[in-house]
Amino acid sequence: MELEQNQVVRWEGYVDWRNMPALRGRHGGMLAASFVLVVEILENLAYLANASNLVLYLRQYMHLSPSKSAINVTNFMGTSFLLALLGGFLSDAFFTTYHIYLISAVIEFLGLIVLTIQARVASLKPPECDSATPCREVNGGKAAMLFGGLYLVALGVGGIKGSLPAHGAEQFDETTVSGRKQRSTFFNYFVFCLSCGALIAVTFVVWVEDNKGWEWGFAISTISIFVSIPVFLAGSATYRNKIPSGSPLTTILKVLVAASLNRCIYRNSNIAVVNMASSPSNPHSGRKEAVEETEKSSKETEAPTNTLKFLNSAVENKPIHPSIECSVEQVEDVKIVLKVLPIFGCTIMLNCCLAQLSTFSVEQAATMNTKFGSLKVPPASLPIFPVLFIMILAPIYDHIIIPFARKVTKTEMGITHLQRIGIGLVLSIVAMAVAAVVEMKRKNVATHSGLLDDATKPLPITFFWIAFQYLFLGSADLFTLAGLLEFFFTEAPIRMRSLATSLSWASLAMGYYLSSVIVSIVNSVTGNSSHKPWLSGANLNHYHLERFYWLMCVLSGLNFLHYLFWAMRYKYRGTGTTTV
Repeated sequence: MELEQNQVVRWEGYVDWRNMPALRGRHGGMLAASFVLVVEILENLAYLANASNLVLYLRQYMHLSPSKSAINVTNFMGTSFLLALLGGFLSDAFFTTYHIYLISAVIEFLGLIVLTIQARVASLKPPECDSATPCREVNGGKAAMLFGGLYLVALGVGGIKGSLPAHGAEQFDETTVSGRKQRSTFFNYFVFCLSCGALIAVTFVVWVEDNKGWEWGFAISTISIFVSIPVFLAGSATYRNKIPSGSPLTTILKVLVAASLNRCIYRNSNIAVVNMASSPSNPHSGRKEAVEETEKSSKETEAPTNTLKFLNSAVENKPIHPSIECSVEQVEDVKIVLKVLPIFGCTIMLNCCLAQLSTFSVEQAATMNTKFGSLKVPPASLPIFPVLFIMILAPIYDHIIIPFARKVTKTEMGITHLQRIGIGLVLSIVAMAVAAVVEMKRKNVATHSGLLDDATKPLPITFFWIAFQYLFLGSADLFTLAGLLEFFFTEAPIRMRSLATSLSWASLAMGYYLSSVIVSIVNSVTGNSSHKPWLSGANLNHYHLERFYWLMCVLSGLNFLHYLFWAMRYKYRGTGTTTV
């Protein structure tokens, strides 16, 4: 009787931080997720405090050119988010999300220490330049220290982004309506907490970097990530941690190999007969045997579905070797992964647009009048506009818009994940058009003021004009990131959820990398003997940045059409998409 009672209250497939069975009522729930939300504020503060202002640090203190600074920032941020795939993979395959977060936080902490030391010690930076001393770009051991510290931070950030959202979402019971609604609320407030950390980063920390020195800015980030570790540990007794179930990549590879080999072998009738020689009178005996074995190994699915039929050959035919024998459940898991990949691909362009917030938009603002009354606002503090809007919109979305949408649509979600992502894509198109118009206005002011060649004086135009493109892109980020995180988590097989959720960050990474590629291609195509490249010149006023923004607007529009093609054909698998 006692054994049966213990089985009832246990969370099947989950353990606590001591590797003991997780218990219902004691582990999981909103209390456990609350620790994750607080940690996300501290973690994003530590990361974004430097990332938002890094382009100016590389220009002013490491003496990189504007284009090189922009490319290095996008590469750094892209690598950070791409490494989230590694964090998600390790969380699913070998460790729990709990352990991956702790390891990653320590790695980021070490990277920030390196950067703090370099910013503090003058001999570890290139010499200052003036009219008598030409600027020398950072190189040698100093460059190795700079990029070593940056990419240690990138590795740590990747591990955190790949484990923390999934860790928080795992705390909820998806078998109940209330649990699924709480999980949806968690993802909204996860983005809200991202913005809280960003708000402190782009205001207080950026002000410290610009007025007190970069060593103090790096020090604040170092302290922030250090404090996040005991805060995370404080929730240990409440967490439920999913037991790792082996490499999801192995499962995906095995199904693809089995389907390919079986399809090739059984397409040739002669080979098929040889392989099924054990029952020559019945050429389908091998298939029956394979199906029978599959039914034994799969409790949830009796036969493969008709979508992506080419994968069904992995279980419909007897495998040529036991090592590539697959279950129907494994085949269906791989089908889900393949079906969400086009959605992932369609969000890369939006994140390419977001990359401009950390590069060219900051440099635009640096040429403008950044005074707000008697206060001089650092250009890197401009993300305060989308951050504040996200912090206002996220609670309104969760407590007003979604409940209203649920009543109107009679569905549990109200607004589907794909609809939410689509809204974000449309906002990104508008943002790029606005950015192009604002840049045209900024350059007109520079021309009429006679400051086209003088980049030392601020233009007589307020930096608030840049706020419009930040506002639209920030709104796009809220809709798309929260929608993607929840979409990948709910649609993915439970054995692959951390890796699938990491696709949200990988999309950001690919967007940053794509931004660097587009900048290089644009300069290569537009630069010839009679014309200068669009994105080069003595200063930003000589750039044709407005043309670049119009190009991004057109590409984003084409990308949205591509997204509609896939989104309209996608059929949800996750629970919670039915009417209530």
